[in-house]
Amino acid sequence: SLGVCYYPEQDGSNFWQSDILSINQLGLKYVRIAEFAWSVMEPTPGNYSFDWLDQVLELLEAQGLKVVMGTPTATPPKWLIDSDPTILPIDINNNVRKFGSRRHYTFSSENYRSASRRITTELAQRYGKHPAVAGWQIDNELGCHDTVRSYGSLDLKAFQNWLTQKYKTIDNLNNNWGNIFWSMIYNSFDEIELPNQAVTEANPAAWLDFYRFSSQQVVNYTFEQVEIIRNYSPNRFITTNMMGFFFDFDHFQVADLIDFVSWDSYPLGFLATSSFISQSEKDYYSQTGHPDIAAFHHDLYRSMNTRNAFWVMEQQPGPVNWAPYNPSPEINVIRMWTWEAIAHGADVVSYFRWRQLPFAQEQFHAALRRPDNVEDQATIEIRQILQELNSFNLQIPNTQIASVALLFDYETNWFFSIEPQNVLYSYVTIAWRMYSAIRSLGIDVDIVRPGQSLKNYKLVLVPSLTVISQQALEAFQNTQATIIFGPRTGSKTDQFQIPQILPPDILQTLLPLKITRVESISNLRKVNWNNKQYDASVWIEWIETNLNPIANFVDSTQNRGAIYEKANLIYLAFWPADNQFLIDFFTFYTNQLNIPTIQLPTGVRIRSRANWKFAFNFSQKTVTLPNLPNCSIILGSTQLAPYDICVWVCK
Repeated sequence: SLGVCYYPEQDGSNFWQSDILSINQLGLKYVRIAEFAWSVMEPTPGNYSFDWLDQVLELLEAQGLKVVMGTPTATPPKWLIDSDPTILPIDINNNVRKFGSRRHYTFSSENYRSASRRITTELAQRYGKHPAVAGWQIDNELGCHDTVRSYGSLDLKAFQNWLTQKYKTIDNLNNNWGNIFWSMIYNSFDEIELPNQAVTEANPAAWLDFYRFSSQQVVNYTFEQVEIIRNYSPNRFITTNMMGFFFDFDHFQVADLIDFVSWDSYPLGFLATSSFISQSEKDYYSQTGHPDIAAFHHDLYRSMNTRNAFWVMEQQPGPVNWAPYNPSPEINVIRMWTWEAIAHGADVVSYFRWRQLPFAQEQFHAALRRPDNVEDQATIEIRQILQELNSFNLQIPNTQIASVALLFDYETNWFFSIEPQNVLYSYVTIAWRMYSAIRSLGIDVDIVRPGQSLKNYKLVLVPSLTVISQQALEAFQNTQATIIFGPRTGSKTDQFQIPQILPPDILQTLLPLKITRVESISNLRKVNWNNKQYDASVWIEWIETNLNPIANFVDSTQNRGAIYEKANLIYLAFWPADNQFLIDFFTFYTNQLNIPTIQLPTGVRIRSRANWKFAFNFSQKTVTLPNLPNCSIILGSTQLAPYDICVWVCK
């Protein structure tokens, strides 16, 4: 199904009836509303105004549309801030982040949390059993605009309390943090400072715990709203809308609280703001988005749910307003993005927004209709999508478990952000590059969390896993999958210390090698694997082991090993300088494991939903797709034009 984000409080009541009729006539099924409407719902403290929302819901219900009700807590009203200015977040430089935009609250404010629970309760009691309400969205883009971490007095006190509960005694904290170094000993939890604004770098263990604490605050806040809605709105789904390339809190923990994850897909904005994508690729894909950006997030958020499904709550409909530059998608690209989301398992794709707003901060953000209320390009493409969906006599099957999994860990990203040791070292970069390389072979990917069972996979990619828990170790042990580990795996303990037995810590019980030294480098080193030389950069590890390497550093006078293998476990002791090594390496092992690959033209990707296969052409050229055996084309052609799609059903 398809949907739209609608803002009746912003557009005015003169539009409501015609808008909602048009939404239905277009063929959309879901409408998200109200996530920014707190000051309209509660203009003054305790005085609620819901008549307008009652009317909107009545009109939506009359058209048979299903409503996703947003809790409006991303936009606290001015009267609430004035009643307690400590609600406002404090940035890393100790500046107050003032009222006047959105997300102007710290998760550590109990007064704010109380107000959040109160407005959520009012909404859930009033609309929880309304026949038009199909489900709920918690808040909006949790943590957006760098708001997961706040550095004020309320945050300090909450952090001290969190540390007290975790460590029990101050001696335990001092030992775990290694505070004997630089005379950083604390005598009580009340003495502990936040780790920002120190003279030089603060203790990395303190930073890590602050990141963990801040993430847990988001989880606790979400739980409060979920609990209220479960109580007053039974048999309705609960979701929240995640973002692209945003890792400041552990999304897996939030996903555990809700029914499924949604996310907001803005492929052109994410391309423009991604530092790890080359300028040449940014230029080439400037009006389509890189073929692996949206796909990575589709797979990440789909895999967080046991139903193996997700929503796109906000799909980019045209130029946006918030990236460094904001080109228009090429004609037909919105159709391609929509089908891509469906191919990756989306139950619903919802477009942001119904009508472009002529005022305030998002005036340049395109919508399904222009400010003059004339249909824009996205609406034309939506009609085509709906015609195509309705033309199928078959129901699109659910996604199935892939042959390949990529293990993704939010904490590992925090470790490397705190202590990169090379300005170019980025967990997201190496994770995304592994994903992109395996996807370029026409292979579907599931993205899994540490400790999740790996028994159903043939190949598992671990870009890095800084801390190897016992649960994660057992998952590695209890699978026959080939597992490829990237550098820095097992490089730290849970308290940000080098393991006593050296990295990769307890993984040594399965893979007997030690990392005895690491180098972060600015130049290129050569690696010889399979009679071919490849470039290594950024990170090099020295290995001590009785295993024979399957690849060596060419320029090492000691002929040091670069890749080691034992049984089904493989360890890379370097950072590949480009994707060619990863593509060749993954091709070698997928062939060994009888995982089918497809030689795809540049910019083309394939994705499966059971026996349905979908191809997408992000390139600027018409390409010829390979013939798939025992498959019939039901949409498109093997002569795939730029920004077009092809769909097969296979026997």
